[in-house]
Amino acid sequence: MSDNILVTRSSMPSLDEYIEEIRPIWESHWLTNMGVKHKQLQAELEEYLGVPHVALYTNGHLALENAIAALNLPEGGEVITTPFTFASTTHAIVRNGLVPVFCDVNDRDYTMDVTKIEDLITDRTVAIVPVHVYGNICDVEEIDRIAKKYGLKVIYDAAHAFAVKYKGASTACFGDASMFSFHATKVFNTIEGGAVCFKDDSWVQLLNDQKNFGIHGPESVCFVGGNAKMNEFQAAMGICNLRHLDEEIAKRKKVVERYRERLSGVEGIKLSAIQENVESNYAYFPVVFDGYKYTRNEIYEMLQEQGITARKYFYPLTNSFECYRNYPTAGTEKTPVAQHLALRVLTLPLYADLSLDDVDRTCDVILGQKD
Repeated sequence: MSDNILVTRSSMPSLDEYIEEIRPIWESHWLTNMGVKHKQLQAELEEYLGVPHVALYTNGHLALENAIAALNLPEGGEVITTPFTFASTTHAIVRNGLVPVFCDVNDRDYTMDVTKIEDLITDRTVAIVPVHVYGNICDVEEIDRIAKKYGLKVIYDAAHAFAVKYKGASTACFGDASMFSFHATKVFNTIEGGAVCFKDDSWVQLLNDQKNFGIHGPESVCFVGGNAKMNEFQAAMGICNLRHLDEEIAKRKKVVERYRERLSGVEGIKLSAIQENVESNYAYFPVVFDGYKYTRNEIYEMLQEQGITARKYFYPLTNSFECYRNYPTAGTEKTPVAQHLALRVLTLPLYADLSLDDVDRTCDVILGQKD
């Protein structure tokens, strides 16, 4: 048997390229606190994403938490979101003293079901935090319409959607702000890291205060902030990876196309819908096993036995977490489509350097065709 196949593997530049990028850090000894590399990456991302402002963070979670805090929402306010997401989304809402109200997802692209949002709006609703999932993007136009109708703020958890475009516009452009994760497992990584993209000029100082202790000068602290700064080594990795991003996405596209070629049209295997007017980043390849000859869990074990790692992503739903059991808005019975998916979905191995032979090996196991 060949080497094990991981569910993902981080994209990295050549060692020589990264060494050249970090060489000036050794000369300057400037390791953090918004140094040269930090400022360079920020400027390059603003240009790449077509947004006026990018604030860089040490990780995506703190980026989302700070973005929500920047809205200055009333404590106890309700935020409509989805449970079909990573823990960070719900935690960021709750850690800001807000109450998550869980909206179900649709069964086509697994993003928030916009037809159910308005039924969840009450006089306590203050914001919507939709989640772009697997590189699929939410119905941003309908969410914008609803938000304007009810006077709600919108922050997108765009952790999965870096470099995705809708009708030619970057996902960074929608809502009051969008958060990206630059974790090692993402299409674009800065080892760890994240960013908030926004238009409001007043947020530049506010987000800087939040992530740098509110320090305005050597003897001036004007805001009760925390510490969430991206360091120079993270920024340098991002600068390198951004140079190769289009090539990396093209490689991922070939992997996805082979998966679709092998798994499309198989009874009991459902693939995510291909969205119209969307340029994908091919971040993940989710497969839903619904009425297939093997269950999701059986497929998971079969792959494991062959040295292939898949992921039950997202399972369990955040509205079933132990820490939210006492929340009146929790409970998977309120989000039946999301629960149906969570019990049946696997994301298959996907990264730029995954060989098509290994894609075939994975599909052979799923289809019961392994030697």
